[in-house]
Amino acid sequence: MRKLITDIVETRPEFLVVGTARDGAEALQKIRSLRPDIVTLDIEMPGMDGLAALSRIMSEMPRPVVMLSAAGSDLDNSLTIRALELGAIDFVRKPSGPVSVDLVVVRAELLRALAAASSVRAHQPARVPPPALRELPVDRPEIPPGPAVSAVVIAASTGGPKALADVVSCIPDWLDAAILIVQHMPTDFLESLAKRLSQLGTLPVTVARDGEKIMSRHIYLAPGNLHMTVQGRAGNARIRTDAGPAICGVRPSADPLFISASRVFGGSLVGVVLTGMGRDGSDGLRTVREMGGGAIVQDRASSIIYGMPRSALATAGADRVVAPRLVGAAVADLLQTRQAVA
Repeated sequence: MRKLITDIVETRPEFLVVGTARDGAEALQKIRSLRPDIVTLDIEMPGMDGLAALSRIMSEMPRPVVMLSAAGSDLDNSLTIRALELGAIDFVRKPSGPVSVDLVVVRAELLRALAAASSVRAHQPARVPPPALRELPVDRPEIPPGPAVSAVVIAASTGGPKALADVVSCIPDWLDAAILIVQHMPTDFLESLAKRLSQLGTLPVTVARDGEKIMSRHIYLAPGNLHMTVQGRAGNARIRTDAGPAICGVRPSADPLFISASRVFGGSLVGVVLTGMGRDGSDGLRTVREMGGGAIVQDRASSIIYGMPRSALATAGADRVVAPRLVGAAVADLLQTRQAVA
């Protein structure tokens, strides 16, 4: 596997493999001595496994890491989601298990992931401590779920699972809104992502179904390879999914969600654009603001890939530019302000 990966990586002149390692412990030693710009790391390794090695890398010598995963089972998918949450840039699925001699079939995916990792080096500044989380009211009465009259729409791509983990874990449990998320990710990982996010926060997280009624205090993930939109009116809105053409090179795209939700919820909507490559969500966030809604963009310092936030900020502007752990407080503030004005 090490030879196969080396051969694939070095088909591109901009990449040079400076070392290989048999297990996590050797990988840590090699990274310390060779100081590579990018690391590829298998989840399954003898001795210290990929997750343990990744945790050490990110805490002791952080740098872009692309995971290789023999995904297929629920456990494999959950481990991959955990790796992304720990800070891995992206992952590539090995096509036929831990030892995939046919790895060449995912050559394009691996090189794409390495290109994303290169952009992290080019654009991500040194990590800085996040600002202190604003105090949230603690004397709010608990609001039972009901048909949503306000909503939050979120766009995320590369680096999104880690950002979403921070967002979801800090959402106030009394927030009376539905949350709809487009995360660019293969279909078979979404259930694992939903399960993990449910464990981190107080709100249930599910993969959305066509025709499902949108309820407050619930988080919906767009299904894989389908656009997700909102139809109806506030208080009686439903989710619609379709296999229309890719937008901004992706399906699902955040733009159809943002634009359709703005028509339904108007000023009772907040759009959020998180880390990722490209410009998905930029046009949608502009529509959200034009329809009276609020806009939040992830700050540069906390973005693994600053492409989507940067494009959204240039296209639509924002009411708040914050790290993911402050998104919940910012959403609550924007919704309360708009409700008070109304």
